[in-house]
Amino acid sequence: MMGLTRKAEYAIRGMLFLAKQHNGNPKLLDAVAVAVDAPKPFLAKIFQDLSNKGLIKSVRGAGGGFTLVRAPEFITLCDIVEAIEGPIMPNQCLMEEGICSLQKACTVHPVWRRLQQVTKGILQEVSLASLVGWGEAAP
Repeated sequence: MMGLTRKAEYAIRGMLFLAKQHNGNPKLLDAVAVAVDAPKPFLAKIFQDLSNKGLIKSVRGAGGGFTLVRAPEFITLCDIVEAIEGPIMPNQCLMEEGICSLQKACTVHPVWRRLQQVTKGILQEVSLASLVGWGEAAP
């Protein structure tokens, strides 16, 4: 079954919380963990990954916490999913040219490619802003 991991689910929930609270004030990890019903240590690792990928930033000191790096309308579900899961890849044969010796003769390869394009396209269309009800509507 193809699906998101728990890690990606918590990443999306955490990013949505930050988007809803997007006013420039960092949010404490404790508050985010409670709001999104995620274990704090696991969420801390996820937020570290999101920070390393340039989607959020950590602010240290009094009044510190986490905040979005870009406005919610410029962060998509695709950005978040790929930051956590890696590239959208329904089958390993899409990873790089020549990884599968059957690629040229495989009748399923175009199906995997289309699935990848459609899935990625849908995730790229949905911004955090649309999910929290700002601006454009979510599809």
